[in-house]
Amino acid sequence: MVTEYKSDIEIAREATAKPIADIAAKIDIPEDALIRYGDDKAKVSLDYIESLSGMPDGKLILVTAITPTPAGEGKTTTTVGLGDGLNRIGKKAMICIREPSLGPCFGMKGGAAGGGYAQVIPMEDINLHFTGDFHAITSANNLLAAMIDNHNYWGNSTQLDNRRITWRRVMDMNDRSLRDIATSLGGVANGFTREGGFDITPASEVMAIFCLASGLDDLRRRLGGITIGQTRDRKTIYAREVKADGPMTVLLKDALQPNLVQTLEHNPAFIHGGPFANIAHGCNTVMATKAALKMADYVVTEAGFGADLGAEKFFDIKCRKAGLNPDAVVLVATVRALKMHGGVGKDDLGTENVSAVKKGLANLERHAENIRKYGVEAVVGINRFPTDTNAEIAAVVDACAAVGIKAVESYHWGLGSEGSANLAQAVVDTINESKSDFNVLYPDHLKLMTKIEVIAKEIYRADEVFADQKIRNQLKDFEKDGFGHLPVCMAKTQYSFSTDPALKGAPSGYGVPIREVRISSGAEFILVVCGAIMTMPGLPRVPAAEAIEIDENGLVQGLF
Repeated sequence: MVTEYKSDIEIAREATAKPIADIAAKIDIPEDALIRYGDDKAKVSLDYIESLSGMPDGKLILVTAITPTPAGEGKTTTTVGLGDGLNRIGKKAMICIREPSLGPCFGMKGGAAGGGYAQVIPMEDINLHFTGDFHAITSANNLLAAMIDNHNYWGNSTQLDNRRITWRRVMDMNDRSLRDIATSLGGVANGFTREGGFDITPASEVMAIFCLASGLDDLRRRLGGITIGQTRDRKTIYAREVKADGPMTVLLKDALQPNLVQTLEHNPAFIHGGPFANIAHGCNTVMATKAALKMADYVVTEAGFGADLGAEKFFDIKCRKAGLNPDAVVLVATVRALKMHGGVGKDDLGTENVSAVKKGLANLERHAENIRKYGVEAVVGINRFPTDTNAEIAAVVDACAAVGIKAVESYHWGLGSEGSANLAQAVVDTINESKSDFNVLYPDHLKLMTKIEVIAKEIYRADEVFADQKIRNQLKDFEKDGFGHLPVCMAKTQYSFSTDPALKGAPSGYGVPIREVRISSGAEFILVVCGAIMTMPGLPRVPAAEAIEIDENGLVQGLF
């Protein structure tokens, strides 16, 4: 007998949203600090956020996950459910998550507003254009690209070498045909022909800067510090030298105000910024996180994909740069995903298989071990699916207990906060019982190649890193230019600890190949591209876009 479940969009449509001013009042935001986008979403003014600087900080909880599989892990769903659960047990809590990108929404992954009865609303707006932040970031990025080419056309006073321009254009859509292109074709009137290309907006350095900036002044400073290329004698040229930092800041000034929405249970949520974690640093804005810590006693935030990507970057980039000290981590796992890591095919996940669950636990245990290297305690949140059996859940709980990890079942997808209250209490107890002793994985002073090796060996558990002499020379040049103190941001597949997506579980005996390194001098990290990962994804054979349409009543159908 097949049980029918309501779709995420059906559940979201049945919800009655409260006026956004009522949600703001829960965390003491006055109405005059809201810039409304209709009745159910608003931005919070920077002036009000700055006024909170003297307030004490709440507790910061990171939600991360095991290595993702096509079976789904529900990290955003768990973030929302945990926030609701904390409020249910009497805590003043809010969540901070990323804005969805149109690329995966119309591609393979679908939306990113949670699921079931643990969602943020308005779901359709959030998954589509929302408050326009992504468009502002895209415009700022491409304004710089236009100003670079215009600078060259009108005399090139900086002597920027047309062959050494590194800045790329972006768009918020998966489009493989734009990865590598030639620009300014058509003759003298169109400028100087050169090779260029597009990345997806979440991979833009402007997105990273937007998410790491501490305020408008810091935003402009970072934008001005973007490396756009070099002269013939290898002198680095920055965005401020083509006078792009001012107008780019203007395009982003309104977007920098965090977006306030609500969960299905009318609890407050900031949704702000949206870098991917497989090709960028994978965290929502510093602005939203720091503001939330002043407004609530508990703040739940997420980092993209598995803990080897999102959590590592949250700790080693975001926390390092923003001075954040996380108090606990929730490591999300599902029985379905563990079975896939244990060798079960997607079509067989509905059949009980305790032995496969036990085999897949090696992936979970490695992630938990890695999190402890940062001095923060992890609680495993078992995101229950309707097809999971009690024996399978018990296998996870027992195995975690055997290695000293607390694991708690949570059914927020089906029951909302009623299903996540136990997880919320376990997280509170963990924070109270074990004081966080947070530390980053590596110090600033290490050589860039050494930092890459530390991540590859300590987090991915690789034996070695493969990098040819050209890559090693580029890293040395970055160090000579004064960027050796920066953290590194690894771009690799999200589907494995390794750079081979086919290696599931907890693989060993492999190396990590470095294909490319880029300086993100404005974001203040070094991007390290590993294996075959692309900074402009393509659409799958059957993109989600094919199922998205407007019905006869003017309602969007096909979003999930």
